[in-house]
Amino acid sequence: MIDAATVTHVARLARLHLDADERERMRAELSGILDHVDRIQALDLDDVPPTTHVIALENVMRDDEPWESLPVGEALREAPRIVDDRFSVGRMG
Repeated sequence: MIDAATVTHVARLARLHLDADERERMRAELSGILDHVDRIQALDLDDVPPTTHVIALENVMRDDEPWESLPVGEALREAPRIVDDRFSVGRMG
C-alpha cells in the first residue's frame, strides 16, 4: 500500500500539482497497480515461453515479387509540381 507521502513525492518528481482528493485517488490507483504487479510476480511462469504477441502471427502479405514500375509520365500525372521528371515539394519550415 502506498502512503500519501510517497504519492506527494512522486507527484513532485513528475511536476504535478495534486489537490488532496487527487492525491487520495492516485494513492488508491497506484496501490491497486502495485498489488496487481505483486500477483503477476507470484505466478509460476518458468514453463511459459516468452512471446511478442498474444496471438500467433502469420505472414498475411503477398510474396515480394518484382514487377514493372509505372511509366514516369503516369506516376507523375497528377503531381502538383514536377522538376526534372521528379515530384517537387516545397521546403519544410
